[in-house]
Amino acid sequence: SFCKKEDHNEENLFNSLNYDVAAKKRKKDLLNNKAKIQYFHQEKWIYVHKGSTKERHGYCTLGEAFNRLDFSSAILDSRRFNYVVRLLELIAKSQLTSLSGIAQKNYMNILEKVVQKVLEDQQNIRLIRELLQTLYTSLCTLVQRVGKSVLVGNINMWVHRMEAILHWQQQLNNIQITRPAFKGTTFTDLPLCLQLNIMQRLSDGRDLVSLGQVAPDLQVLSEDRLLWKKLCQYHFTDRQIRKRLILSDKGQLDWKKMYFKLIRCYPRKEQYGDTLQLCRHCHILSWKGTDHPCTANNPETCSTSLSPQDFINLFRF
Repeated sequence: SFCKKEDHNEENLFNSLNYDVAAKKRKKDLLNNKAKIQYFHQEKWIYVHKGSTKERHGYCTLGEAFNRLDFSSAILDSRRFNYVVRLLELIAKSQLTSLSGIAQKNYMNILEKVVQKVLEDQQNIRLIRELLQTLYTSLCTLVQRVGKSVLVGNINMWVHRMEAILHWQQQLNNIQITRPAFKGTTFTDLPLCLQLNIMQRLSDGRDLVSLGQVAPDLQVLSEDRLLWKKLCQYHFTDRQIRKRLILSDKGQLDWKKMYFKLIRCYPRKEQYGDTLQLCRHCHILSWKGTDHPCTANNPETCSTSLSPQDFINLFRF
């Protein structure tokens, strides 16, 4: 009877110790998770260095940068929206295979948020159509090479994502833009000089063509030679323009035809309201206005704006 009681006490003691160890482990894991989540939300910058390796401090991949920079919030900012979309397009063209599995999943999640925003706002429809078409074309090429393990994850998962892209394309094609109920002054009510001045702010020739299809008067303004001339001079150099001269029937330069010929031969000038910034002093990458631990005397003078292509080039070791 005594032995049985002693064995029972030892068993209770053993169970009690196991419980205490398990409880301490859960508490430690909980604190670590909270610390990681808090650290992730506070740190909105990353350290990058050209030519870094895994053995050197500061190693960072494109996938890691894509995960840690706040792109989900950036797409909600109209100044950063076009920048993020252009970055998504460049990744879709040539960098999908360099992303980790988590980064690829994050990429698709951000893309879904972009599509939902466009469906709600009914803005930038053509821009997102082109992005989805670029991504779908790239995935078709990569899926056909599945035997070479060029994509991370199961092939069925990528087929499902391609089906999602087709569904998003269909949703964008079915958008019916509603006319606003506003009954005040419209664009066509403005003086012609103001209409022309506003049209000169458009940086995409396709927007001018679309605007000219709204009304006969706008059609006349959208064919203005000076308008297309300024557009060509904004996007292209004089040397590029001289190589693609086109004369009209009247012997004058046809700036409109020249513009559409030039965009097929040369990249257009990119314009963004806000960009990612790279600190040349401490090699820290962040959005403009984000504080980072810079040791320079004048941190403002050390920041350089990066285009989406420059951002990707940082991670080509």
